[in-house]
Amino acid sequence: MPVTTSRSPRPFYPAQLLAVSGRALKQLVRTPSHSRRAEAARKLARHSLWLSAAGAALVIVLMVAFDQTEIQLMPARGTPSLWPIRILTDFGKDEYLLIALGAALVVLAFVAAGLHGTRRTLLLGLGTRLQFMFLSIAVSAFVAEILKYVIGRGRPFVGGKANPFNFMPFEGTGAYASLPSGHAVAAFALAFAVSALWPRLRVFMFTYAIVILLTRLVLVAHHPSDVVAGALIGTVGAMAVRYWFAARRLGFAIRADGTIVPLAGAIPGHLKRVARGASAP
Repeated sequence: MPVTTSRSPRPFYPAQLLAVSGRALKQLVRTPSHSRRAEAARKLARHSLWLSAAGAALVIVLMVAFDQTEIQLMPARGTPSLWPIRILTDFGKDEYLLIALGAALVVLAFVAAGLHGTRRTLLLGLGTRLQFMFLSIAVSAFVAEILKYVIGRGRPFVGGKANPFNFMPFEGTGAYASLPSGHAVAAFALAFAVSALWPRLRVFMFTYAIVILLTRLVLVAHHPSDVVAGALIGTVGAMAVRYWFAARRLGFAIRADGTIVPLAGAIPGHLKRVARGASAP
């Protein structure tokens, strides 16, 4: 008699896509499970407090002693020769960064749904890291938008004068949304997130963030204190999101002293070696 073998049919692709997407969302809200999360929380609180205190002091000093002088030294807003700066500054726009990362997550989900085994696992690991970068920017930008609305600081020369103390709280228009700088928030959140995952990129990423910060000053879109406040919010926001991921064992590990470090799988070269090893005979 002929021997017949039966294989269970693979789930339809739409079901696989839903499963991949559902898993990606569920992992973000699952109960924290890392045994060292309390140590990491204390370290986060301590570092956030010191950063916030130092940053707030610097913002006040700049506002009182430097903001007015700096914006008067910059080229007039709308100077035609500044067009390269206007292009460059868009690389720090939170909407553009979130759209790019969101699109990458969507593409990754569609591709991962058609894969199985090690290849899917590796791709989903990359997806977790993209989620971390996306949420680092999104959470920081959300906090920044609330602060912009509450503080209502006028942008440079709004009202016709170089007045760093032009405030209209809860005004809600772009003219009074100077503090903090949204570009600085997004750029520093992204720089911290990428550096947390791939420490070797730290110098490159923070150079990028500083360049974005400087473009906001050259274009007279913000006062110096605005961009410093934005850098602070972006950094602390990304630190908080990193803790959220580490407490759920997503992309990060926590050492005994509470230090959060990237998992080995976050290193691209390591992923390649794992993939080769998994497929070797």
